[in-house]
Amino acid sequence: MTTDAETIDQNAAARILLAAADRLIATQADAISAAARLIADGLRGGGLIQAFATGHSRSITAEIVGRAGGLVPANALSIKDLVMYGGADPREILDPTVERDPALAQRILDLAELHPSDVFVITSNSGGNGSVVELARLAKAGGHPVIAITSAEHTGQITSRHPSGLRLFELADVVIDNGSPRGDAALELPTGARITPTSSLTGVLIAQLLITEVCGLLLASGDDVPVLVSANVPEGDAHNQELFARYGSRLRPHEP
Repeated sequence: MTTDAETIDQNAAARILLAAADRLIATQADAISAAARLIADGLRGGGLIQAFATGHSRSITAEIVGRAGGLVPANALSIKDLVMYGGADPREILDPTVERDPALAQRILDLAELHPSDVFVITSNSGGNGSVVELARLAKAGGHPVIAITSAEHTGQITSRHPSGLRLFELADVVIDNGSPRGDAALELPTGARITPTSSLTGVLIAQLLITEVCGLLLASGDDVPVLVSANVPEGDAHNQELFARYGSRLRPHEP
């Protein structure tokens, strides 16, 4: 969307973001339902959601994992796991291009305690960085369903950085299109630069639609719905600790 200087304001951003949300709701319901069925089946089988992302896509992982009002059986996988759980030197990952390295994926998975019924939710706007594609490939090779949250427009215009040439959506069982444009930013300035990225907002919306649908499926089949209560209400800690205990060491502690 190209505009002039007089229209660069919060109202312009609101129009773009509301349109992105409306478009997502109108086009991605079937994909979200399919993803929810995979997750509900995994949870019934004793599995967890294993959510992975890099860069700003980690905000979607944060909306799925450790979120008050969300599901307890969910882990956040991240490149920083190499430091937090693997003892790597922090300097090794303090480079925004490190996400391009496919060799990181196996190291990240080696630090996770996986269950055969775990379901992977992998978020990447471009879907082409090596660590993202390789982690999806390894998850599939291990027999795990893979749900991709990505931009169909962006990923359709890039060359994968993975040696296979594959992009995330090509490895996924279900693909949810976040609707973001190439490069993510949607509002063009008179200078030609772009602002107002949409993938974080639509990604968080996807996460909430998805988790709500999973809870509905579990309720409909008479299964337990293990929901995280805010730690900032008096009953939260006791409620959550009881649920955490069900999963033992498979469920990682949440960051403060």
